[in-house]
Amino acid sequence: MKNYDVIIVGGGIIGSSIAYELAKRQKRVLVLERRRLASEASGAAAGMLAAQVEMGLEVGPLFELALKSRKLYPQLAKELRELSGIDIGLINRGMLKVAQTAEEKNEYENIIKVQRALGQELNWCPNIQDKEKSAAGLEAMEVPEDGQVDAPSLSLAFAKSAQAHGAHIQEYAEVQSLLLEENQIKGVQTLAGNFYSEHVIVAAGAWSEKLLKQTGLYMPTYPVKGECFSVIANEPLLKSTLFSHGCYIVPKKGNRLLIGATAQPGTFDKRVSFKSIHALMNKAKELLPEIETAEWEKAWAGIRPQTRDGLPYLGLHPQYKNLAIATGHYRNGILLSAVTGPLIADLIEGKNIDLAAFAVDRHGKDES
Repeated sequence: MKNYDVIIVGGGIIGSSIAYELAKRQKRVLVLERRRLASEASGAAAGMLAAQVEMGLEVGPLFELALKSRKLYPQLAKELRELSGIDIGLINRGMLKVAQTAEEKNEYENIIKVQRALGQELNWCPNIQDKEKSAAGLEAMEVPEDGQVDAPSLSLAFAKSAQAHGAHIQEYAEVQSLLLEENQIKGVQTLAGNFYSEHVIVAAGAWSEKLLKQTGLYMPTYPVKGECFSVIANEPLLKSTLFSHGCYIVPKKGNRLLIGATAQPGTFDKRVSFKSIHALMNKAKELLPEIETAEWEKAWAGIRPQTRDGLPYLGLHPQYKNLAIATGHYRNGILLSAVTGPLIADLIEGKNIDLAAFAVDRHGKDES
């Protein structure tokens, strides 16, 4: 079959979350992925649900969206497990954002005041060893409600759950171009032929901008490489995630610790460098001295899509009204996947959704 209600370009966590929501609403859905499912940023992510830690003092539309998405996870975890048989590894043991300088301490104390005024729970922890005995004796902002999931598992759970509702998924099916006619999009062109649909959604992460250029849309986006590594400890060293400037340590099951992440903008090169991993090791040891006794597991890199203003692009194309876009989530793709699926599905169904802050044409025209 080559005719669908909706075609989704991109089989990462955003594309798969949208596919799940649309298939659940009985739409005939096709997902086209250029490589394997969750093979890019979705499979490389640490899986943090850092709604409060990541946003800090920025308590605008993105903060509100992040809180809304985080709230969806407990029920979502149950739904996905029932449909796919996959446990997404949802853990709510909080985060500790470590202050290593006086400036950071002052910043985090301000964050506590601002977010508490909005009804969010945060606490000041004068010695994180009171909560994490293996950690260094540093001060930190405690965020009890931020948690984590296993990112690759979540992405695959979305995809398999979408399939359970009838969605079709095609891997190694790179979209070469969009099929445009007057003010409508008719489908997509791939090396395997053309596929046709009433609606197309571009959710191809850092590769979205290149595909969308043919529509005349100016979406200043750039790739950011993030390098990570993991180790396995002899015993549990952490319960909560430790988060500092330039480094985080996320405890996973089996005494596995995931450490990340560097940020190298402007490259699609996924090679891991000694220099980056060495720097991460030193930062991790400052937070968790006992990590040096852990067994090395592996290192990897992912390419995250960042936008000029740090906000994702969510919405309908201004000219091609049956073309929707969901990209540019950067470090928050895992967190925001839970809410992005329903939002984009609502748009496809013609519901009136206020996404002005994330408008796909908010940056006007390319003046270069």
